Amino acid sequence: MAAGIGGGSADAAAALRGLCRLWDLDLSPARLQNLALGLGADVPPCLESRPVLARGIGERLTPAPGLPPFWLLLVNPGVPVATAQVFMRRHGDFTRDKAWLPEASWDFERLLDMMLHTVNDLEVPAVALAPEIEEVIRALRETEGCRFARMSGSGATCFGLFAAAAEAEAAAGDLGAAHPDWWLAAAPVTAERGPEAD
Repeated sequence: MAAGIGGGSADAAAALRGLCRLWDLDLSPARLQNLALGLGADVPPCLESRPVLARGIGERLTPAPGLPPFWLLLVNPGVPVATAQVFMRRHGDFTRDKAWLPEASWDFERLLDMMLHTVNDLEVPAVALAPEIEEVIRALRETEGCRFARMSGSGATCFGLFAAAAEAEAAAGDLGAAHPDWWLAAAPVTAERGPEAD
């Protein structure tokens, strides 16, 4: 909770699925997604349980093409950041990312190129609430093999993208040794299910 990686939203999606089974409800996907959106903007993508492109506030979902294999390193400085507080500190309109449609199959370099054309508008207000986020992003960017680093969601968890397991695991070891109070998790990303964290 309050980590920016959809913990509460994933729990809400699981609760929706569980209640549908418990009460033997046969809801259409559209009705279920509408209920999910009423619980929070991140709940509809979590309900999908697969990579999707989300637009609007999370209500317009498009299946994402197969992701290339890569490794993800999640790092949280141990500071909770409330989403509502981040949004209260944010001013102005959200940035309109460059319009893009990924290919049916793409490689890690193309994914990195796409990420470079996106922005997380919640990062500045989140850093104002928790300056440790900036330290985490800087530390990730300085680790060997990290190809891209950014804050996830409304924070405070940040992520780094790596091409290989050895690089992600070495980075986790180095960062964990330097910052024993940080939470870290390295995981492979697969096309079908996204991060396969333990």
